Amino acid sequence: MVDVNTDIATAAEQAVAMSRDRDGQVLDYSEASLAIVEDLLAEISSYAADMTEVEVQTLAECVGCYVLEVGRRACGGRYQWFDQREQPVLVVEGPGICIAMITWDRVRGRIKGDPGDNIPFFYAGFARRARAAEPGTDALFV
Repeated sequence: MVDVNTDIATAAEQAVAMSRDRDGQVLDYSEASLAIVEDLLAEISSYAADMTEVEVQTLAECVGCYVLEVGRRACGGRYQWFDQREQPVLVVEGPGICIAMITWDRVRGRIKGDPGDNIPFFYAGFARRARAAEPGTDALFV
């Protein structure tokens, strides 16, 4: 049986290790570190056309898991596997509340050069909603 929590933590650590190889800007699981993620993905997008689809997918998974782990540490929640999208989802729940976030597709879009897939902006929407959710709130951030 696959342990989603362990897999996400391992993949997120790979993103942290990758950041150590850059300009001394190491990812530290803070919300502020998502600006470093955005810079890294913007840089990668300049040569993403030369990457294989497997390389893009692997990078999207590692960085996407890092974003999920930032969200879990800041907002709580638990991981589940989202079968329809074939990727993990962070679910923040409370009485009558369900706020969820999936990240791999968003990160992949940013790697491929779409500035509309801005990671800090996307994450801020999720975090704002998760922190201010009231009963009756049901939202999935994709």
